[in-house]
Amino acid sequence: MRPARFGLVAALAAAVLAGCAPRPPAPTAQPRYMIGEPYQMGGLWSYPREDFALEQTGLATVATDSRAGRRTSNGEIHDPAALTAAHRTLQLPAVLAVTNLETGLRIEVRVNDRGPQNPGRVVALSRRAAELIGIRPGGAAQVRVEVVGEASRALAGGLPSTEAQTLEIAAAPLGAVGREELAPPPGATQATRLRQARQFPGAGAAGGATAASTGPAPPLRLPERVSRVPARPGLLWVELATFSRRDMADRQAARLSGLSARVDVLGGRGRGAQPSYRVRLGPFNAVAEADRALEGTLRAGVSEARILVD
Repeated sequence: MRPARFGLVAALAAAVLAGCAPRPPAPTAQPRYMIGEPYQMGGLWSYPREDFALEQTGLATVATDSRAGRRTSNGEIHDPAALTAAHRTLQLPAVLAVTNLETGLRIEVRVNDRGPQNPGRVVALSRRAAELIGIRPGGAAQVRVEVVGEASRALAGGLPSTEAQTLEIAAAPLGAVGREELAPPPGATQATRLRQARQFPGAGAAGGATAASTGPAPPLRLPERVSRVPARPGLLWVELATFSRRDMADRQAARLSGLSARVDVLGGRGRGAQPSYRVRLGPFNAVAEADRALEGTLRAGVSEARILVD
């Protein structure tokens, strides 16, 4: 009986040691590059588009669904300890610099999911990313977000994509017709630039994701590099829209007269410069006040309204 008892004890000890051994990390799903179709979330429609020069202010929050192992919108496996984020319209993935305007802390995150669910929030950060810049779960903080263009283009060019590809159509063969090359008419260069800008909004001179990136692609798991800049908290506003005509701006403000909408004149001081007219509500000192104002504008049918910091 003693040898059998010894064998049983040894087997139990081996099982305990096996349970304490570190498990290999779970495999990460291969990410893909995507823009995606329009979708509805939190009662609001969003229209994704490629943008390598986006800059926004607003309120950041911590991702509400922080379960490790769930799939993100572009096919990755979510890790709340990684520096990732969700954005409603950016291409996935993209590298985003996020600055907490209240603390001055700044990090870079990789956007790989859609959100936030709350239309009054500009970005939802992973648990670890939010912790590094001082945002607590359930709270909101004033932030500035900026796309890191070179790194984002490198990601876009180095990942598989399921987006529809442009069909290549061969030109019809030329017959025996004489032709002569003419100088481009005045303004042709400018028109070309405008056409490129419409084709790749926000991409600047380098073009969209199809443009080759000169730098290496960043790692899928970004390093935890936190920098500090001067803190610049501001006031909260609900911005509705900007118009080129005063009468159109006044008309929208009148629709929201119960919310005390105002019209601000932008630009137009230089020779030949045309002013624009911005409609917004505020300013608000508290997040709850801005949230109520945004909810009122959305109920009134102004779906493009958003909270920003100024």
